[in-house]
Amino acid sequence: MGREMGQKFHAFMFPWFAFGHMTPYVHLANKLAEKGHRVTFLLPKKAKKQLEHLNLFPDSIVFHPITIPHVDGLPAGAETPSDIPVTLWRFLSTAMDLTRDQVEAAVRALRPDIILFDLAYWITEVAKEHGIKSMLYNVISATSIAHDLVPGGELGVPPPGYPSSTLLFRRHDAHALLSFAVYYKRFYYRVTTGLTNCDFISIRTCKEIEGKFCDYIGRQYQKKVLLTGPMLPEPDKSKPLEDKWNNLLSGFEPGSVVYCALGSQITLEKDQFQELCLGLELTGLPFFVAVTPPKGAKTIQEALPEDFEERVKGRGVVWGEWVQQPLILAHPSVGCFVSHCGFGSMWESLMSDCQIVLLPYLADQVLNTRLLTDELEVSVEVPREKTGWFSKENLRAAVTSVMDKDSDIGNLVRRNHSKLKEVVVSPGLLTGYTDNFVVTLENLLKETNLA
Repeated sequence: MGREMGQKFHAFMFPWFAFGHMTPYVHLANKLAEKGHRVTFLLPKKAKKQLEHLNLFPDSIVFHPITIPHVDGLPAGAETPSDIPVTLWRFLSTAMDLTRDQVEAAVRALRPDIILFDLAYWITEVAKEHGIKSMLYNVISATSIAHDLVPGGELGVPPPGYPSSTLLFRRHDAHALLSFAVYYKRFYYRVTTGLTNCDFISIRTCKEIEGKFCDYIGRQYQKKVLLTGPMLPEPDKSKPLEDKWNNLLSGFEPGSVVYCALGSQITLEKDQFQELCLGLELTGLPFFVAVTPPKGAKTIQEALPEDFEERVKGRGVVWGEWVQQPLILAHPSVGCFVSHCGFGSMWESLMSDCQIVLLPYLADQVLNTRLLTDELEVSVEVPREKTGWFSKENLRAAVTSVMDKDSDIGNLVRRNHSKLKEVVVSPGLLTGYTDNFVVTLENLLKETNLA
C-alpha cells in the first residue's frame, strides 16, 4: 500500500447520483489528474454517458459504472434524482446503499489511497476495513452545513455558537423547510455520520465568501477542513452561444435584459409559473425565462397566461429546455439574473456582471440567498407570503429595484457585487485554492503513510 515520497496517489470518487453533485466531483477529478494523480469515478451507467465530455484526462480518470439495484418503489431505469420526483429520492438513496458490495469489490481490486464521498456515509467503514483514507467532499454551501448539519442540530434552528445573526430561516420560509423536512432526518443522519467518521472534510467554497462557516464546521467536528474553491468549469470557448439566442439578446440595449432560471430540480405549480411570467412582463424590460414546464403541463406554451405571447412579442421569451447559462450571463445585453440560488447558480451569479434577484425554493437555497442578500449585500430577495407564494407585484418590485439607475438599493448591491467579483475573479485566486487543496492532500496522505 505505502507510496514512496512524492509518488502520485489514486483517489476513488463516489458522490450522490445527482448531476449537481457529480459534476463538481468531475471538475475536481480533472484538477487531481492535471497534477498527475489517478481517479476512479464510480457512477451510474447512464450518468457516465452524460458526464464523459467533462473528463479532460481520460487516461487518468476512469469512469467505473455501477449497476443500480432494484428497489421496490423506484421506477425501473431510474438512476439519478432528475429521473424521479423528490418524493421518490429516498428509494434512490436506498439503492445507493445497496451498491456497497460493488464499491467494495472495486476497492479490493484497485486499491485506492483515498475515497471522496458525500451521502454514502458507510464509505468510512469500507475505507477503514481496507486501510485507506476517506474524505467527505461537500458540494453544498458551508452555510447550509453549519446551520443544519452539525451534531445535535435541529432543522431550521441555528445551532449553539452559529456564526451569524442574519443568516437564518424566517417565518415565511416554512414552505422551503416543509419540502426539506420530508427527507431531512435521513439526510442529516447521512451527512453528520459521514462528517463524524471521515478522516478529512473538504468543501467546495472559498473563505472570502464563507470563511466563518468553514471555521465553525471545523470546530464542531474537530477536523481539518480543506477548501477547493467553487470548482466551476473552464468556460467552453469552443461552443459559442447558439445563434438564435445570440441574435435575440443582441437586439436589446446593453445590460437591459432580465434572465430568469430556477434550476433543473424546480418544477413550479402552474399558477406560480404564470405569476413569474406576469411579474417579468410588468417590469417593462426585455426578458428571457428558462424553466421546466410547470406541473401538469407537457409544454411551456400550453401553460402561459392568456394572450401573454402576443403582449410580449419581440420583448420576452419563455423557454422550456436546456440553455447555455454561463454564456447567457456573459452576454453584454443581460443585466439581471433572477435565480433560485442553488449553490452552482450562486457562484455563476457572483462571477457575472449581472444584478442578482433571488427566488429560493429549497432549504439550502434559502440560506444561500440570505448569505448573498443579508451578509454580503450583493442581491435582493423576492419577498414571499407566509404560504410561500410570491406575487407578480413583488417580483416586479424586486427586479425594478436593482435595474432602476436611481435606486439606492440597486446601486448598493451593484457596488458590493462589483467589489466581491473583483476578489473572486482575481487572477490566481481560484487556481490557488485547487493547487493548495491538491498539495495539502498529497502531504496528508504522505504523513499517514509514514505514520
